[in-house]
Parts: sequence; C-alpha cells; structure tokens
Amino acid sequence: MNGILKVQLVDARALKDADTIGKMDPYVLIQYKDQKLKSKVAKDQGSNPVWNDEFSFWVQYPVEDEDYTICLKVMDKDTFTSDDFLGEAK
Repeated sequence: MNGILKVQLVDARALKDADTIGKMDPYVLIQYKDQKLKSKVAKDQGSNPVWNDEFSFWVQYPVEDEDYTICLKVMDKDTFTSDDFLGEAK
C-alpha cells in the first residue's frame, strides 16, 4: 500500500542555548528513509521556537524488514560558522 505520511512540526521548548551572543535561530531537519526535509528557520526565537510547519513523506507499507523511523534533528542556524547541533529525536 502506498500513501502519504504527514508530520506536523509545532514547536520546541527549553532548547539548550548554543549562542553566546544574541538569540538562537533553530530549525529542524526531518528524515524518513531517504527523504530529507528542512523546516523554516525560527529567526531569533531562542530556546522556545514555534514553526507550525507541515511536511509530507511518501510511504509504502508494509515492507518486510523495513525501518519506519522518523528522525528529527534540531539545529541552530549560524551565519559565520557551521550550524550547531542542538539535539535529536527518533
């Protein structure tokens, strides 16, 4: 069976601050199998960002011996240095 998996990214709370100057600009990388999507950057929203984004992934179910894990990786967007890893959930 083929279908669409919809993921609603609402917000995050109490993220560890990775910026020494100014507020963090968090965003989320979402991966399901080989499909990778990125949220908008929550500019200057610091430790409690709000996104209210919706993402769609193509899925095929059931497939024997498949991993159905969705990985969400929270990052802090930086201008002059590489982006900071803040955490992840699976």
